[in-house]
Amino acid sequence: MDRSRLILAGLLQLLAILYAAWFYGDRQYTLALLVFSLPPLLLMIGVMARRRTAAFWASVAALFWFSHAVMVAWADPVKAPFAWVGIVLTVGIVLATSWPAFAKRFGKKA
Repeated sequence: MDRSRLILAGLLQLLAILYAAWFYGDRQYTLALLVFSLPPLLLMIGVMARRRTAAFWASVAALFWFSHAVMVAWADPVKAPFAWVGIVLTVGIVLATSWPAFAKRFGKKA
């Protein structure tokens, strides 16, 4: 398996863990897990199974996760550390999904 897929799968797993920790203790924790932690885990399974569209959908979902993290970082100083980690992870997800295209476009010409 190529390196970008492994990195993407790892970042998706870390994002799911982040959201599980972020919403821990919330009175609607199960719902938060379903909405925030389950999608990255399902996408990670798709990426590891080499589904063609899993990386694309991971990058599309990362836009939502990024927007959510920026909003929380701006609005809630108590939850800002979680949000900043989420921002870093989502940017990493977008870069990991785009890396093969960057390498193909800007790689060395033989």
